[in-house]
Amino acid sequence: MKKKVLALAAAACSLAMLLGACGGSGSDNGQASGKVIINAWASEPQNPLIPGNTNETGGGKPGDLLFARLVSFSPKGDASNEVAQSITPNADATQYTIKIKDWKFTDGTPVTAESFTKAWSYTANAKNAQLTSSFFSTIKGYDALQDAKTLKGDEQLSGLKVVNDHEFTVDMSQPDATFPIKIGYLAFAPLPTSFYKDPKAFGQKPVGNGPYKFVKWEHNQEIDLAKNPAYEGNDVAKNDGVNFKIYTQDNAAYADIQAGNLDVMETVPAADTKTFQKDSSLIAYNKAGSVSQTFTIPSSLDHFKTGTEEGTLRRQAISMAIDRDTLVKKVFNGVATTAVDFTSPLTPGFSDSLKGNENLKFNAAKAKELWAKADAISKYDGQLTFSYNADGGAKPLYDAVVNQLKNNLGINAATNPMPTFQGFRDAITKRQMKGAFRTGWQPDYPSAENYLYQLYDSAAADGNGSNDGDYKNPAFDALMTKAYAAKSTDEANKTYQQAQEILLHDLPSFPLYYGNAYGVAAKGIKGFEMNWQNLPVYEEMTK
Repeated sequence: MKKKVLALAAAACSLAMLLGACGGSGSDNGQASGKVIINAWASEPQNPLIPGNTNETGGGKPGDLLFARLVSFSPKGDASNEVAQSITPNADATQYTIKIKDWKFTDGTPVTAESFTKAWSYTANAKNAQLTSSFFSTIKGYDALQDAKTLKGDEQLSGLKVVNDHEFTVDMSQPDATFPIKIGYLAFAPLPTSFYKDPKAFGQKPVGNGPYKFVKWEHNQEIDLAKNPAYEGNDVAKNDGVNFKIYTQDNAAYADIQAGNLDVMETVPAADTKTFQKDSSLIAYNKAGSVSQTFTIPSSLDHFKTGTEEGTLRRQAISMAIDRDTLVKKVFNGVATTAVDFTSPLTPGFSDSLKGNENLKFNAAKAKELWAKADAISKYDGQLTFSYNADGGAKPLYDAVVNQLKNNLGINAATNPMPTFQGFRDAITKRQMKGAFRTGWQPDYPSAENYLYQLYDSAAADGNGSNDGDYKNPAFDALMTKAYAAKSTDEANKTYQQAQEILLHDLPSFPLYYGNAYGVAAKGIKGFEMNWQNLPVYEEMTK
């Protein structure tokens, strides 16, 4: 999230902003000159605002509003054509013919078929080191673009062919029935010709084609977007702009919501989860959500290597030593649900009875037994650290996880908070983590494939996607390929369930809970709702 890797409650004011009521915009509360501006809680993006290099929420939230894709999703997750006039597959989903509407970027240049084919090839090309490269792995020619040492960076995916300015074809290296939904993800956005002249400068001042246009980015303070008057797509804004205010403390943002200096945030500080739905100073929202929260142990970490007997025993022991029900009850106070799989209850094909999900259930005695078996193979006397971003409100959760592991498993565990989400994500991207680290996923499109292939397939490892633990299992990969070739959604979902049973055994990451879609808005805000990604529907909000 999209994106996504989640900042949790990330974001915050500098001292100067705190002194001036962070998130506010003067006495008119964001309505200067008669314009309605929505002030929204945010975190500093990890990277410049380039669609193909954005896989976390800090950059994903403004990115989604700046760039329209071939399809868009309703608040409930239903897909509709957006820039696409039509998307037509052949009989076995190995080729798609895409026709696009007349559309323009905010700099006045036209959106053409090449705006998509060049952007997709740029993202897929390993020389350009884009974080979402793996999303293009089923397009023909992807493998030929994966050796960065032999590439210049401008090589194109051989499976993309421009027919004319309004039509192109996509040849797949394998069947991919998920493709028409997948292309609604930010990574598949078109890019104008100006991007290729100076990608670095573009990332600081992006030119998009979505419901909003870029105004300014004051790093660690705010990202301002204005309504795009030329946009005629599915999500025309009812307000005049969105100002993403960057916070580093969720309680500071919450106080600004209560005071009317900030308009909306898609979380609530842990200390306020018991009371926010009864707080008369704000508007509360709390419904079932699609976000999965996990932690990951690198698959190559000594004593915890996936695919080895010792590593499997230790991973299963750690998972069984965690009492998820207690975490949900005492830490989250009704705004989360205990995880039983690797997707979410809102994901098509969800099942709460998969083989192996007993590894996600609390069993202290079994955990100790498994840990002892692992020690019999190779004694482990190290300290297992749990890293998380300190600006995201995750401290209560990981304090509790570490205490449970100490008490229930008797191991040396400790938290390792890192100051900012940006720095935390950089350490993960550079593979600098030497212990467990917080992970989470906000879906990019409503499919089990998004939670599974993009997080655990070998093609998404080694910096080519969001497989941050570099987990690799040929049996899992084979099931992903089989699911892509499925003749129906039901058939694909059954295969995804089989793949999850492998994950439940190997535990490349550790599902903890599903985050509800919950958050708050200031009094006077109209149209506040949250979508299938647990995010506010910014376009619908007014004052």
